[in-house]
Amino acid sequence: MVNSVAENKHQNIPVIKDAGGEAEQSLYAVHQKIYPRAVSGVFNYWRVALVLFTQIIFYGLPWLAWNDRQAVLFDLGARKFYLFDLVLWPQDFIWFAALLIISALALFLFTAVAGRLWCGYACPQTVYTLLFTWVERWFEGDHNRQKKLNDTPWNGEKILRRGGKHTAWVLLSLWTGFTFVGYFTPILILGNEVMTWTLGPWETFWILFYGFATWGFAGFMREQVCKYMCPYARFQSVMFDQDTLIITYDYQRGESRGPRKKSADPKSLGLGDCVDCGICVQVCPTGIDIRNGLQYMCIGCAACIDACDQVMDKMGYAKGLIRYSTQNAIDGVYADKDIVKHTLRPRTLFYSVLVLGISVAFVYTLAIRIPLRADVIRDRLTLSREVENGQIENLYRLQIINMDGRPHRYAISAKGIDGLSVATGSSVAIPALGTVDLNVTLRADRLKLNRPSQPVFFTIQSTDEPKIVREAKSSFLK
Repeated sequence: MVNSVAENKHQNIPVIKDAGGEAEQSLYAVHQKIYPRAVSGVFNYWRVALVLFTQIIFYGLPWLAWNDRQAVLFDLGARKFYLFDLVLWPQDFIWFAALLIISALALFLFTAVAGRLWCGYACPQTVYTLLFTWVERWFEGDHNRQKKLNDTPWNGEKILRRGGKHTAWVLLSLWTGFTFVGYFTPILILGNEVMTWTLGPWETFWILFYGFATWGFAGFMREQVCKYMCPYARFQSVMFDQDTLIITYDYQRGESRGPRKKSADPKSLGLGDCVDCGICVQVCPTGIDIRNGLQYMCIGCAACIDACDQVMDKMGYAKGLIRYSTQNAIDGVYADKDIVKHTLRPRTLFYSVLVLGISVAFVYTLAIRIPLRADVIRDRLTLSREVENGQIENLYRLQIINMDGRPHRYAISAKGIDGLSVATGSSVAIPALGTVDLNVTLRADRLKLNRPSQPVFFTIQSTDEPKIVREAKSSFLK
Protein backbone atom coordinates (compact mmCIF):
# COMPACT_ATOMS: atom_id res chain seq x y z
CA MET A 1 0.00 0.00 0.00
CA VAL A 2 1.42 3.38 -1.03
CA ASN A 3 1.47 6.03 1.63
CA SER A 4 4.17 8.51 0.59
CA VAL A 5 6.05 9.82 -2.42
CA ALA A 6 9.65 11.05 -2.31
CA GLU A 7 11.93 12.34 -5.07
CA ASN A 8 15.39 11.22 -6.05
CA LYS A 9 17.31 14.51 -5.95
CA HIS A 10 20.07 13.33 -8.29
CA GLN A 11 18.00 11.95 -11.17
CA ASN A 12 14.77 13.87 -10.53
CA ILE A 13 12.87 10.58 -10.75
CA PRO A 14 9.85 10.15 -8.46
CA VAL A 15 10.38 7.34 -5.95
CA ILE A 16 7.38 5.63 -4.36
CA LYS A 17 7.72 4.22 -0.84
CA ASP A 18 5.47 1.50 0.43
CA ALA A 19 4.15 1.16 3.98
CA GLY A 20 7.28 -0.69 5.05
CA GLY A 21 9.53 2.14 3.88
CA GLU A 22 10.98 0.20 0.97
CA ALA A 23 11.65 2.39 -2.08
CA GLU A 24 10.34 1.45 -5.51
CA GLN A 25 11.51 3.48 -8.49
CA SER A 26 8.79 4.81 -10.79
CA LEU A 27 8.96 4.44 -14.56
CA TYR A 28 8.14 8.14 -14.96
CA ALA A 29 11.00 10.62 -15.19
CA VAL A 30 10.51 14.36 -14.85
CA HIS A 31 11.89 16.12 -17.92
CA GLN A 32 14.76 18.49 -17.35
CA LYS A 33 15.74 20.96 -20.04
CA ILE A 34 19.09 20.25 -21.67
CA TYR A 35 21.44 23.17 -22.27
CA PRO A 36 24.04 21.74 -24.67
CA ARG A 37 27.45 23.29 -24.45
CA ALA A 38 28.89 24.81 -27.64
CA VAL A 39 31.66 22.81 -29.25
CA SER A 40 34.02 23.24 -32.18
CA GLY A 41 35.92 20.69 -34.19
CA VAL A 42 36.01 18.73 -37.42
CA PHE A 43 32.62 17.07 -37.02
CA ASN A 44 30.97 20.28 -35.87
CA TYR A 45 32.26 22.01 -39.01
CA TRP A 46 30.67 19.24 -41.08
CA ARG A 47 27.37 19.71 -39.24
CA VAL A 48 27.43 23.47 -39.82
CA ALA A 49 28.32 22.99 -43.48
CA LEU A 50 25.47 20.53 -44.02
CA VAL A 51 23.01 22.77 -42.18
CA LEU A 52 23.94 25.67 -44.44
CA PHE A 53 23.90 23.47 -47.55
CA THR A 54 20.50 21.91 -46.88
CA GLN A 55 18.87 25.17 -45.84
CA ILE A 56 20.22 27.13 -48.80
CA ILE A 57 18.59 24.49 -51.00
CA PHE A 58 15.34 24.41 -49.02
CA TYR A 59 14.86 28.17 -48.71
CA GLY A 60 16.33 29.08 -52.09
CA LEU A 61 14.96 26.45 -54.47
CA PRO A 62 11.37 27.81 -54.65
CA TRP A 63 12.73 31.15 -55.85
CA LEU A 64 14.66 29.63 -58.74
CA ALA A 65 12.98 30.34 -62.10
CA TRP A 66 13.15 27.80 -64.90
CA ASN A 67 11.62 28.30 -68.38
CA ASP A 68 9.29 31.07 -67.16
CA ARG A 69 8.04 29.03 -64.21
CA GLN A 70 9.17 27.85 -60.81
CA ALA A 71 11.97 25.28 -61.12
CA VAL A 72 10.55 22.91 -58.47
CA LEU A 73 6.80 22.98 -57.95
CA PHE A 74 4.37 20.30 -56.81
CA ASP A 75 1.15 21.66 -58.30
CA LEU A 76 -1.46 19.45 -56.66
CA GLY A 77 -4.36 21.36 -58.19
CA ALA A 78 -3.12 20.81 -61.74
CA ARG A 79 -1.76 17.35 -60.79
CA LYS A 80 1.66 18.16 -62.21
CA PHE A 81 5.07 18.00 -60.52
CA TYR A 82 7.73 20.25 -62.05
CA LEU A 83 11.39 19.30 -61.52
CA PHE A 84 13.41 21.63 -63.74
CA ASP A 85 12.93 20.28 -67.30
CA LEU A 86 11.09 17.20 -66.06
CA VAL A 87 7.32 17.31 -65.66
CA LEU A 88 5.70 14.36 -63.89
CA TRP A 89 2.00 13.52 -64.03
CA PRO A 90 -0.17 11.26 -61.84
CA GLN A 91 0.52 8.46 -64.36
CA ASP A 92 4.21 8.75 -63.41
CA PHE A 93 3.63 7.85 -59.75
CA ILE A 94 5.75 4.73 -60.22
CA TRP A 95 8.88 6.92 -60.21
CA PHE A 96 7.92 8.50 -56.91
CA ALA A 97 7.42 5.05 -55.43
CA ALA A 98 10.83 3.97 -56.76
CA LEU A 99 12.44 7.11 -55.31
CA LEU A 100 10.98 6.36 -51.87
CA ILE A 101 12.24 2.77 -52.07
CA ILE A 102 15.73 3.97 -53.03
CA SER A 103 15.72 6.47 -50.14
CA ALA A 104 14.65 3.81 -47.63
CA LEU A 105 17.26 1.30 -48.81
CA ALA A 106 19.96 3.98 -48.85
CA LEU A 107 19.06 4.84 -45.25
CA PHE A 108 19.39 1.16 -44.32
CA LEU A 109 22.75 0.99 -46.11
CA PHE A 110 24.16 4.11 -44.43
CA THR A 111 22.94 2.89 -41.05
CA ALA A 112 24.52 -0.54 -41.49
CA VAL A 113 27.82 1.08 -42.54
CA ALA A 114 28.09 4.07 -40.20
CA GLY A 115 25.13 4.30 -37.86
CA ARG A 116 22.86 7.34 -37.63
CA LEU A 117 24.58 9.62 -40.11
CA TRP A 118 21.22 10.93 -41.32
CA CYS A 119 20.09 11.80 -37.79
CA GLY A 120 23.29 13.52 -36.83
CA TYR A 121 23.85 15.67 -39.89
CA ALA A 122 20.81 16.06 -42.15
CA CYS A 123 17.58 15.17 -40.33
CA PRO A 124 15.25 18.22 -40.30
CA GLN A 125 14.73 17.83 -36.55
CA THR A 126 18.49 17.98 -35.98
CA VAL A 127 18.98 20.83 -38.44
CA TYR A 128 16.25 23.08 -37.05
CA THR A 129 17.14 22.27 -33.45
CA LEU A 130 20.68 23.45 -34.24
CA LEU A 131 19.35 26.61 -35.91
CA PHE A 132 17.14 27.37 -32.92
CA THR A 133 20.03 26.67 -30.57
CA TRP A 134 22.15 29.22 -32.42
CA VAL A 135 19.39 31.81 -32.03
CA GLU A 136 19.05 30.93 -28.34
CA ARG A 137 22.76 31.42 -27.74
CA TRP A 138 22.66 34.72 -29.60
CA PHE A 139 20.04 36.13 -27.21
CA GLU A 140 20.75 34.28 -23.95
CA GLY A 141 24.46 33.43 -24.08
CA ASP A 142 26.24 30.13 -23.52
CA HIS A 143 24.82 27.16 -21.65
CA ASN A 144 25.84 28.45 -18.21
CA ARG A 145 24.25 31.86 -18.80
CA GLN A 146 21.12 30.15 -20.10
CA LYS A 147 20.82 28.10 -16.90
CA LYS A 148 21.37 31.20 -14.79
CA LEU A 149 18.78 33.17 -16.77
CA ASN A 150 16.28 30.35 -16.39
CA ASP A 151 16.66 30.42 -12.58
CA THR A 152 16.52 34.23 -12.44
CA PRO A 153 13.15 35.81 -11.46
CA TRP A 154 11.39 37.66 -14.24
CA ASN A 155 12.88 41.12 -14.77
CA GLY A 156 13.45 43.51 -17.64
CA GLU A 157 16.54 41.75 -18.96
CA LYS A 158 14.90 38.33 -18.88
CA ILE A 159 11.82 39.63 -20.68
CA LEU A 160 13.94 41.25 -23.39
CA ARG A 161 16.16 38.21 -23.92
CA ARG A 162 13.35 35.66 -23.85
CA GLY A 163 11.09 37.92 -25.89
CA GLY A 164 13.76 38.50 -28.52
CA LYS A 165 14.52 34.79 -28.72
CA HIS A 166 10.90 33.77 -29.19
CA THR A 167 10.29 36.56 -31.69
CA ALA A 168 13.21 35.30 -33.79
CA TRP A 169 11.98 31.71 -33.39
CA VAL A 170 8.47 32.60 -34.54
CA LEU A 171 9.73 34.56 -37.54
CA LEU A 172 12.05 31.71 -38.56
CA SER A 173 9.21 29.21 -38.10
CA LEU A 174 6.74 31.23 -40.17
CA TRP A 175 9.34 31.71 -42.91
CA THR A 176 9.91 27.97 -42.88
CA GLY A 177 6.16 27.34 -43.18
CA PHE A 178 5.89 29.90 -45.97
CA THR A 179 8.76 28.25 -47.86
CA PHE A 180 7.23 24.81 -47.41
CA VAL A 181 3.90 25.92 -48.86
CA GLY A 182 5.85 27.66 -51.65
CA TYR A 183 6.70 24.23 -53.03
CA PHE A 184 2.98 23.61 -53.64
CA THR A 185 1.74 27.11 -54.50
CA PRO A 186 4.00 29.26 -56.73
CA ILE A 187 5.99 31.21 -54.20
CA LEU A 188 5.73 34.56 -56.04
CA ILE A 189 1.95 34.25 -56.06
CA LEU A 190 2.01 33.10 -52.44
CA GLY A 191 4.16 36.07 -51.43
CA ASN A 192 1.82 38.50 -53.17
CA GLU A 193 -1.16 36.94 -51.39
CA VAL A 194 0.57 37.30 -48.03
CA MET A 195 1.45 40.94 -48.71
CA THR A 196 -2.10 41.79 -49.82
CA TRP A 197 -3.85 39.72 -47.13
CA THR A 198 -5.62 37.59 -49.74
CA LEU A 199 -4.14 34.28 -48.64
CA GLY A 200 -6.45 31.32 -49.11
CA PRO A 201 -7.54 29.07 -46.22
CA TRP A 202 -5.50 26.11 -47.44
CA GLU A 203 -2.26 28.07 -47.62
CA THR A 204 -2.98 29.86 -44.33
CA PHE A 205 -3.54 26.61 -42.47
CA TRP A 206 -0.36 24.93 -43.71
CA ILE A 207 1.88 27.96 -43.16
CA LEU A 208 0.66 28.22 -39.57
CA PHE A 209 0.64 24.47 -38.97
CA TYR A 210 4.14 23.87 -40.35
CA GLY A 211 5.43 26.99 -38.60
CA PHE A 212 3.90 25.90 -35.29
CA ALA A 213 5.36 22.41 -35.66
CA THR A 214 8.82 23.85 -36.36
CA TRP A 215 8.58 26.22 -33.39
CA GLY A 216 7.38 23.46 -31.05
CA PHE A 217 9.67 20.65 -32.17
CA ALA A 218 12.90 22.66 -32.59
CA GLY A 219 12.30 25.20 -29.82
CA PHE A 220 10.83 23.12 -27.01
CA MET A 221 10.64 19.38 -27.62
CA ARG A 222 14.05 19.01 -29.26
CA GLU A 223 15.65 15.78 -28.00
CA GLN A 224 12.24 14.50 -26.87
CA VAL A 225 11.29 14.09 -30.54
CA CYS A 226 14.40 12.00 -31.19
CA LYS A 227 14.03 9.93 -28.03
CA TYR A 228 10.29 9.28 -27.91
CA MET A 229 8.58 10.26 -31.16
CA CYS A 230 10.97 9.20 -33.92
CA PRO A 231 10.42 5.55 -34.90
CA TYR A 232 13.89 5.33 -36.40
CA ALA A 233 15.43 5.55 -32.94
CA ARG A 234 13.54 2.38 -31.98
CA PHE A 235 14.32 0.11 -34.90
CA GLN A 236 17.85 1.29 -35.72
CA SER A 237 19.38 -1.44 -33.55
CA VAL A 238 18.19 -4.18 -35.92
CA MET A 239 20.38 -2.62 -38.64
CA PHE A 240 23.48 -2.48 -36.43
CA ASP A 241 25.98 -5.28 -35.99
CA GLN A 242 29.42 -5.61 -34.42
CA ASP A 243 31.03 -4.15 -37.56
CA THR A 244 28.85 -1.03 -37.82
CA LEU A 245 30.87 2.17 -37.55
CA ILE A 246 29.39 4.02 -34.57
CA ILE A 247 30.46 6.62 -32.02
CA THR A 248 32.11 4.67 -29.23
CA TYR A 249 34.02 5.24 -26.04
CA ASP A 250 37.23 3.22 -25.81
CA TYR A 251 36.67 1.79 -22.34
CA GLN A 252 39.88 -0.22 -22.44
CA ARG A 253 41.86 2.95 -22.84
CA GLY A 254 39.68 5.26 -20.74
CA GLU A 255 39.01 3.22 -17.60
CA SER A 256 39.41 3.79 -14.76
CA ARG A 257 38.24 7.38 -14.90
CA GLY A 258 39.33 10.14 -12.64
CA PRO A 259 40.67 13.70 -12.43
CA ARG A 260 44.38 14.32 -12.30
CA LYS A 261 46.93 17.04 -12.96
CA LYS A 262 48.25 17.43 -16.48
CA SER A 263 51.73 16.53 -15.32
CA ALA A 264 50.59 13.39 -13.49
CA ASP A 265 51.27 9.91 -14.86
CA PRO A 266 47.86 8.19 -15.14
CA LYS A 267 49.38 4.70 -15.02
CA SER A 268 51.03 5.36 -11.67
CA LEU A 269 47.64 6.53 -10.37
CA GLY A 270 45.90 3.48 -11.76
CA LEU A 271 43.83 5.64 -14.11
CA GLY A 272 42.95 5.53 -17.77
CA ASP A 273 42.92 8.48 -20.16
CA CYS A 274 39.39 9.63 -19.24
CA VAL A 275 39.69 12.56 -16.81
CA ASP A 276 35.96 12.34 -16.00
CA CYS A 277 35.41 15.99 -16.93
CA GLY A 278 31.87 15.32 -18.18
CA ILE A 279 32.22 17.64 -21.18
CA CYS A 280 31.12 14.83 -23.51
CA VAL A 281 27.80 14.83 -21.64
CA GLN A 282 27.55 18.62 -21.59
CA VAL A 283 27.82 18.93 -25.38
CA CYS A 284 25.37 16.08 -26.13
CA PRO A 285 22.07 17.43 -27.53
CA THR A 286 20.17 14.48 -26.03
CA GLY A 287 22.00 14.57 -22.69
CA ILE A 288 23.36 11.02 -22.70
CA ASP A 289 26.71 9.75 -21.46
CA ILE A 290 28.41 7.98 -24.38
CA ARG A 291 30.73 6.29 -21.88
CA ASN A 292 27.82 4.06 -20.86
CA GLY A 293 27.86 2.40 -24.28
CA LEU A 294 25.66 2.59 -27.36
CA GLN A 295 22.20 3.99 -26.57
CA TYR A 296 19.19 4.47 -28.81
CA MET A 297 19.05 8.15 -27.76
CA CYS A 298 22.41 8.84 -29.47
CA ILE A 299 21.75 10.65 -32.75
CA GLY A 300 25.32 10.29 -34.01
CA CYS A 301 26.15 14.00 -34.15
CA ALA A 302 29.76 13.38 -32.98
CA ALA A 303 29.78 16.46 -30.73
CA CYS A 304 31.26 14.29 -27.98
CA ILE A 305 34.17 13.34 -30.26
CA ASP A 306 35.07 16.98 -30.88
CA ALA A 307 34.77 17.81 -27.18
CA CYS A 308 36.84 14.83 -26.01
CA ASP A 309 39.57 15.46 -28.60
CA GLN A 310 39.98 19.00 -27.27
CA VAL A 311 40.38 17.69 -23.72
CA MET A 312 42.88 15.08 -24.88
CA ASP A 313 44.87 17.83 -26.62
CA LYS A 314 44.98 19.89 -23.43
CA MET A 315 46.10 16.90 -21.40
CA GLY A 316 48.72 15.89 -23.97
CA TYR A 317 47.05 12.53 -24.66
CA ALA A 318 46.32 10.96 -28.03
CA LYS A 319 42.99 11.82 -29.60
CA GLY A 320 40.34 9.22 -30.20
CA LEU A 321 39.25 8.23 -26.71
CA ILE A 322 35.77 8.78 -28.14
CA ARG A 323 35.75 8.10 -31.86
CA TYR A 324 34.03 6.48 -34.79
CA SER A 325 34.82 2.80 -34.49
CA THR A 326 33.15 -0.62 -34.41
CA GLN A 327 32.36 -2.77 -31.44
CA ASN A 328 34.69 -5.48 -32.72
CA ALA A 329 37.54 -2.98 -33.07
CA ILE A 330 36.97 -1.66 -29.54
CA ASP A 331 36.89 -5.21 -28.19
CA GLY A 332 40.17 -5.98 -29.95
CA VAL A 333 38.80 -8.49 -32.46
CA TYR A 334 40.69 -6.59 -35.16
CA ALA A 335 42.73 -3.40 -35.41
CA ASP A 336 41.33 0.01 -36.33
CA LYS A 337 43.13 -0.15 -39.67
CA ASP A 338 40.95 -3.14 -40.63
CA ILE A 339 37.64 -1.32 -40.05
CA VAL A 340 37.26 -0.31 -43.71
CA LYS A 341 37.86 -3.90 -44.84
CA HIS A 342 35.02 -5.11 -42.63
CA THR A 343 32.67 -2.56 -44.15
CA LEU A 344 32.21 -4.95 -47.09
CA ARG A 345 30.15 -7.72 -45.55
CA PRO A 346 26.99 -9.59 -46.67
CA ARG A 347 24.56 -7.07 -45.19
CA THR A 348 26.12 -3.98 -46.75
CA LEU A 349 26.74 -5.76 -50.06
CA PHE A 350 23.09 -6.82 -50.21
CA TYR A 351 21.88 -3.26 -49.56
CA SER A 352 24.40 -1.87 -52.07
CA VAL A 353 23.28 -4.22 -54.83
CA LEU A 354 19.62 -3.36 -54.19
CA VAL A 355 20.26 0.40 -54.13
CA LEU A 356 22.44 0.29 -57.22
CA GLY A 357 20.07 -1.96 -59.18
CA ILE A 358 16.94 0.06 -58.41
CA SER A 359 18.80 3.34 -59.01
CA VAL A 360 20.02 2.20 -62.43
CA ALA A 361 16.52 1.05 -63.36
CA PHE A 362 15.10 4.34 -62.08
CA VAL A 363 17.49 6.49 -64.12
CA TYR A 364 17.18 4.33 -67.24
CA THR A 365 13.38 4.21 -67.29
CA LEU A 366 13.20 7.92 -66.56
CA ALA A 367 15.64 8.62 -69.43
CA ILE A 368 13.60 6.63 -71.96
CA ARG A 369 10.29 7.95 -70.66
CA ILE A 370 8.07 9.13 -73.52
CA PRO A 371 6.24 12.36 -72.58
CA LEU A 372 3.13 11.46 -74.52
CA ARG A 373 -0.09 9.68 -73.65
CA ALA A 374 -2.81 8.65 -76.09
CA ASP A 375 -6.15 6.93 -75.52
CA VAL A 376 -8.63 6.01 -78.25
CA ILE A 377 -12.39 5.53 -77.92
CA ARG A 378 -14.74 4.50 -80.69
CA ASP A 379 -17.63 6.80 -81.50
CA ARG A 380 -20.61 4.86 -80.16
CA LEU A 381 -23.19 6.86 -82.12
CA THR A 382 -21.69 5.97 -85.48
CA LEU A 383 -20.18 2.47 -85.44
CA SER A 384 -19.41 2.35 -89.15
CA ARG A 385 -20.76 3.74 -92.40
CA GLU A 386 -20.27 3.37 -96.13
CA VAL A 387 -18.85 6.32 -98.05
CA GLU A 388 -17.88 6.97 -101.67
CA ASN A 389 -15.96 4.40 -103.70
CA GLY A 390 -17.41 1.60 -101.58
CA GLN A 391 -15.15 2.35 -98.61
CA ILE A 392 -16.09 1.78 -94.97
CA GLU A 393 -15.50 4.59 -92.54
CA ASN A 394 -15.14 4.39 -88.74
CA LEU A 395 -15.09 7.36 -86.41
CA TYR A 396 -12.85 7.52 -83.31
CA ARG A 397 -12.08 10.00 -80.58
CA LEU A 398 -8.42 10.32 -79.57
CA GLN A 399 -7.36 11.97 -76.33
CA ILE A 400 -3.73 13.04 -76.68
CA ILE A 401 -1.77 14.46 -73.75
CA ASN A 402 1.47 16.30 -74.41
CA MET A 403 3.31 15.59 -71.16
CA ASP A 404 6.39 17.52 -72.26
CA GLY A 405 7.28 21.04 -71.21
CA ARG A 406 7.45 22.10 -74.89
CA PRO A 407 4.77 22.30 -77.61
CA HIS A 408 4.73 19.65 -80.35
CA ARG A 409 2.88 18.83 -83.56
CA TYR A 410 1.84 15.23 -83.93
CA ALA A 411 1.10 13.18 -87.02
CA ILE A 412 -1.57 10.46 -86.71
CA SER A 413 -1.40 7.33 -88.83
CA ALA A 414 -3.02 3.90 -88.62
CA LYS A 415 -2.19 0.34 -89.62
CA GLY A 416 -3.62 -3.14 -89.35
CA ILE A 417 -5.61 -3.32 -92.61
CA ASP A 418 -4.24 -3.11 -96.13
CA GLY A 419 -4.97 0.28 -97.61
CA LEU A 420 -6.15 1.76 -94.30
CA SER A 421 -6.01 5.57 -94.38
CA VAL A 422 -6.70 8.51 -92.12
CA ALA A 423 -9.46 10.60 -93.71
CA THR A 424 -9.62 13.37 -91.11
CA GLY A 425 -7.54 14.24 -88.09
CA SER A 426 -4.15 13.28 -89.46
CA SER A 427 -2.28 16.07 -87.64
CA VAL A 428 -2.68 18.16 -84.53
CA ALA A 429 -0.61 20.76 -82.64
CA ILE A 430 -0.67 20.57 -78.85
CA PRO A 431 0.82 23.20 -76.53
CA ALA A 432 3.17 22.34 -73.72
CA LEU A 433 1.45 20.18 -71.09
CA GLY A 434 -1.76 20.42 -73.09
CA THR A 435 -4.54 17.92 -73.73
CA VAL A 436 -6.55 17.64 -76.96
CA ASP A 437 -9.60 15.55 -77.84
CA LEU A 438 -9.40 14.87 -81.56
CA ASN A 439 -11.96 13.26 -83.87
CA VAL A 440 -10.26 10.90 -86.31
CA THR A 441 -11.88 8.95 -89.16
CA LEU A 442 -10.37 5.85 -90.72
CA ARG A 443 -11.31 4.45 -94.11
CA ALA A 444 -10.70 0.99 -95.56
CA ASP A 445 -11.74 -0.84 -98.73
CA ARG A 446 -14.69 -3.20 -98.10
CA LEU A 447 -12.91 -5.95 -100.02
CA LYS A 448 -10.00 -5.81 -97.55
CA LEU A 449 -12.26 -6.47 -94.58
CA ASN A 450 -12.47 -10.24 -94.15
CA ARG A 451 -13.96 -10.15 -90.64
CA PRO A 452 -16.74 -8.12 -88.96
CA SER A 453 -14.17 -6.61 -86.61
CA GLN A 454 -10.46 -6.23 -87.17
CA PRO A 455 -7.80 -4.74 -84.89
CA VAL A 456 -6.20 -1.46 -85.91
CA PHE A 457 -3.31 0.46 -84.39
CA PHE A 458 -3.02 4.25 -84.21
CA THR A 459 0.46 5.77 -84.26
CA ILE A 460 0.86 9.26 -82.79
CA GLN A 461 4.32 10.65 -83.49
CA SER A 462 5.88 14.06 -82.95
CA THR A 463 6.97 15.63 -86.23
CA ASP A 464 9.80 17.61 -84.61
CA GLU A 465 11.03 14.82 -82.27
CA PRO A 466 10.33 11.43 -83.90
CA LYS A 467 11.39 9.54 -80.79
CA ILE A 468 8.25 10.80 -79.07
CA VAL A 469 5.77 8.23 -80.35
CA ARG A 470 2.88 6.24 -78.94
CA GLU A 471 0.56 3.53 -80.22
CA ALA A 472 -3.07 2.99 -79.31
CA LYS A 473 -5.12 -0.07 -80.18
CA SER A 474 -8.75 -0.18 -81.28
CA SER A 475 -10.95 -2.11 -83.72
CA PHE A 476 -12.38 -1.42 -87.15
CA LEU A 477 -15.98 -2.56 -87.82
CA LYS A 478 -17.16 -3.70 -91.22
